[in-house]
Amino acid sequence: MCWGEVETIGGILKITKDAEIEVLTDEAEGVKFATTDAVAVAKNGVLYFTDASWKYDLHNFVLDILEGRPYGRFMSYDPSTKQTKVIARGLYYANGVEMSSDQDFVIFCETAMLRCKRYYIQGEKAGSIDVFIDRLPGMPDNIRYDGEGHYWIAIATELTFEWDLARKYPYIRKFLAFLDKYFQRPSMERNAGAVVVDLDGKPIGRYYDPELKFVTTGIKIGEHLYLGNLMKSFVMRLNLTQYPATATSSTE
Repeated sequence: MCWGEVETIGGILKITKDAEIEVLTDEAEGVKFATTDAVAVAKNGVLYFTDASWKYDLHNFVLDILEGRPYGRFMSYDPSTKQTKVIARGLYYANGVEMSSDQDFVIFCETAMLRCKRYYIQGEKAGSIDVFIDRLPGMPDNIRYDGEGHYWIAIATELTFEWDLARKYPYIRKFLAFLDKYFQRPSMERNAGAVVVDLDGKPIGRYYDPELKFVTTGIKIGEHLYLGNLMKSFVMRLNLTQYPATATSSTE
């Protein structure tokens, strides 16, 4: 069987090989999920996942970011007890989730804050949360472990000049939200791609393209980097051996 999320249902689903679908959870603390985003399964069977926003659905994700309020939550679901637990609330668009290689912690991203956090499930820090990586070059989406000692963080867009202004000034966000809802918001996204970090969250490299936007997932398989897209129906593949990251004057 596999685990998944369907936007029209807005919850965590269990799908058998015979295509039978069961909704495991679609609310917590009396609040329905609106954008159930990512899920990772621990070896003990517990599911860790995010609801990016309990107010806005996926089609209105930009409105959530422009409103600038913390509607996201990071949660767990235990199939043995059928209990849904809110681990962290008040998150700014809670996004991708990934288990650590040794199952000691779970990483989850906050898109609007340009960072990923870490929730410890074992060891001396069990139950606590800290920052795994901060000040990313853009807005993170999903995070994936490649099995080779690296995490790959998809960057939906670089923190462009326009987005930087919007983050600083609420009246600009309000105006952009009005345009996005009723007309057409000007494009502010570019230089999307992926950032690769080590097991401690230290950046190692970055892959991006000026014309690329809304990258939702990046994962290295063999010598290739695969990139998924939120808005377009395609998967990109880059040969990392043929096109390795090169040093620049700034720290990547």
